[in-house]
Amino acid sequence: EKLLRLEVDLTDEKRQIIAGIGKAYALEELAGKDIVIVANLEPRQLLGLESQGMILCADSEDGPVLLVPERHIAPGAKIK
Repeated sequence: EKLLRLEVDLTDEKRQIIAGIGKAYALEELAGKDIVIVANLEPRQLLGLESQGMILCADSEDGPVLLVPERHIAPGAKIK
């Protein structure tokens, strides 16, 4: 109930990310949304599924809060 399996588009590839944000976000809320991820991590197994990155969130009293760009950016844009 806590983990979500997301497929993110980095333009040159798609990655599967397993994120523990299921109590705070529904899949429908995230579809098509620009989000910030860390993609230069080694893949990890979470409950038998491979996660190929990590979503950046801030912690709040109400649970995780996604870090999102203030305007649209191209998929795969680098963080500076």
